[in-house]
Amino acid sequence: IGLDTSREIVKSGPKNLVLLDRIDNPAAIAELSALNPKVTVTFYPYDVTVPLAETKKLLKTIFDKLKTVDLLINGAGILDDHQIERTIAVNFTGTVNTTTAIMDFWDKRNGGPGGVIANICSVTGFNSIYQVPVYSASKAAALSFTNSLARLASVTGVTAYSINPGITKTVLVHKFNSWLNVEPRVAELLLEHPTQTTVQCAQNFVKAIEANQNGAIWKLDLGRLDPIEWT
Repeated sequence: IGLDTSREIVKSGPKNLVLLDRIDNPAAIAELSALNPKVTVTFYPYDVTVPLAETKKLLKTIFDKLKTVDLLINGAGILDDHQIERTIAVNFTGTVNTTTAIMDFWDKRNGGPGGVIANICSVTGFNSIYQVPVYSASKAAALSFTNSLARLASVTGVTAYSINPGITKTVLVHKFNSWLNVEPRVAELLLEHPTQTTVQCAQNFVKAIEANQNGAIWKLDLGRLDPIEWT
């Protein structure tokens, strides 16, 4: 989803695209750069589970270079309910930390210009896959956090919305572990349901970015982009 979304973003023509990831993929960076020579694509190694201070240090490097950053996408995620602490650290704590770190540069109370945050959550945040309760809960937490960010926009100047993909054909869902092995065939059973491609998900992701609707809970499923009403 991340790579295909990056492709769609580059096609839309921003001035810069900065990618942060644990794994360096020079071929992907070269491909993205070639898609639209007018877009400067850069990469920095980053793990969302590092301490908050390290995230702030990296963001300072990026802001010093670019001066302005308009949109932060939090997209790191894992699906493995055997790795309880890491699931929470990547799917939820990492999102909180990167958001907290960027507030140093965006918060209007500190003279910042504001900004936009798009958090990749999941439909499991409001409709859990009960065989992976840790994963589902981590996504529900990220969704709740994003909803709160949106309601704080008048205070911080930072708007936010959530991207909630349904079952998407990625390596994430081909094989994964259920909590306490309550369902050894969880991946196989999940893929029996209708799915969407990563390209379909990415195209709708860009539509959500273009809509730029504070507080929106976007459901990206079966090639559709639909707002979810949440009370």
